[in-house]
Parts: sequence; structure tokens; C-alpha cells
Amino acid sequence: MTLPNSLTFLRIILTPVFLFLFISESVFYKQISLAVFIVAALTDWYDGWVARRWGYVSRIGIFLDPLADKILSSAALIAFAQLELIDVWMVWIIVIRDIVITLLRSIAEYKDQPVVTSSTAKTKTFAQYVVIYYILVLYVIRTIPFINRDYPNLFLVVDNLLHPQVLFGMMLLITILTVWTGVSYIYTNRKFITALYEKSNRPNG
Repeated sequence: MTLPNSLTFLRIILTPVFLFLFISESVFYKQISLAVFIVAALTDWYDGWVARRWGYVSRIGIFLDPLADKILSSAALIAFAQLELIDVWMVWIIVIRDIVITLLRSIAEYKDQPVVTSSTAKTKTFAQYVVIYYILVLYVIRTIPFINRDYPNLFLVVDNLLHPQVLFGMMLLITILTVWTGVSYIYTNRKFITALYEKSNRPNG
């Protein structure tokens, strides 16, 4: 197994670890979850760099790498919803869109038929990770006991930054971008998607 693929599998393995730690009641576990998420996210950057630098490109890597990224980001959003930081309906829209589009992209890349990805979709992905880090870091800070005890003003600032209306507005923007880029992606690549559908429904023999 190549190094990039090993890092991809590591990212997949770290995802449930992050999820367990973050939604636990232990403040220490929540702090560790932040480190786990950062390490998992860094494997995405590093495995991509290694693959490009040394040419370690494989079929399984092409398929799994983007899927592993979406599994990680989806796990974070699900964890936030579990803790009632964000609305569940937004999370499901984002998760379903991301998994479906990523699977289509992975299948296309696997078949050597790369599909078109718009700059808006890249902006959406960047904005989504900004929001994830925003919520994750501030939430972990807010759970640290001495912040509330020794730095009440800082705690108040963090608490205001995590106000439900603030998070709702941020997530609403991400959800709108998610729907827009999903519809745009399907329309732009409709010929490939139609051909894939027809092939899957073609009787054998």
C-alpha cells in the first residue's frame, strides 16, 4: 500500500475517533478531539502532496481520498448537530449532497473521465471547512473550565460567537452554496451522469 493510501485510511480511521471524543462529556476528550481532527485534516494535505510529488497515484486512492475528506467533514457536522449547535436538516442536506457528488466524482475519475468542478464548488468546500473549524475551536474553548472561571470576558465573547443565530446564519449560507453547487454540478455533468445511469440499468448479455 502506498503512503498516500495509508494516510487516506488513517483519516477514515480517525474520523470515528474524533466523533467519539467530541460528543463525549469529558472536557479532556473534547480537547483531544480538536487535535485528532487537525491531524486527520493534515493527512489530506500531506497525502495529496506526496501523491503529486512522487507520482503515487492509484485507482483506490483516486476513489477513496475525496470520499475520506467528505466522511471527515460530515462527521464534524453530525457531531455539531448531535450537540444541538446547528440544525439537523441543514446537516442532512450538506451530507447527502457531499456524499453523492463525491461518489460521482470518484467514479468519473476512476473511469478516467474527469468531470467539471466549478470555482463556486471549491469556494463552498473552503467556506464549509472555515465554519467547521470556527465551531470546533470555539466550542472546545468554551468547555474549558478555567476560561469561564478566570477569563469571564473571554468566555462571554466566545459564547456570543457561538450564539445560535450566528451559527444559523453561517450554516444557512453553507447550505445554500451546497444546494446551488450540487444542482450546478449535476447539470454541467448531466451527459456523464445519464450515461452512467443508462449503463447501470442496461441488461447483461
